[in-house]
Amino acid sequence: MYSRQEIAQKKEAFWTTFGRYMQPITPAGSDKVNWINYKTGVPGISFKMDADSKRASIAIVLNHIDPAVRRQHYEQILTLKHLLRDATGEDWTWEPEVHDDYGKVYSRIGTVSIGHNILEPADWPALISFLKPRIIALDEFWSNTRFAFEL
Repeated sequence: MYSRQEIAQKKEAFWTTFGRYMQPITPAGSDKVNWINYKTGVPGISFKMDADSKRASIAIVLNHIDPAVRRQHYEQILTLKHLLRDATGEDWTWEPEVHDDYGKVYSRIGTVSIGHNILEPADWPALISFLKPRIIALDEFWSNTRFAFEL
């Protein structure tokens, strides 16, 4: 069993390592990218990577404060589903309405890998191998489609 502080330190060490792995990767667009905290530039649309002691995930999260705009963003991305599939080479899970523990509603398009433990450095290569190609694919997808979402 790890203390909260140990868990936080291990997670920080993983994300630092992942950031170093991603540093030499050139983004698809002309903008500089912070791979760990990817900014789409569109309010209410973000790319989220997460890992814990059981799984890793990567997703497009739609959480605009206005539910109508959130639904519109979801529908827009749904029309681009084939481009996301082409970029990632995978079929991701599409969730038009997700409720978090606090009752907040958001939409998510993502994928999960089970059996990876961020607290075990021996699992880090597998976690990196899962996350790296997918965030690069999301960057490629976004560089080709983001203009559809800009006002």
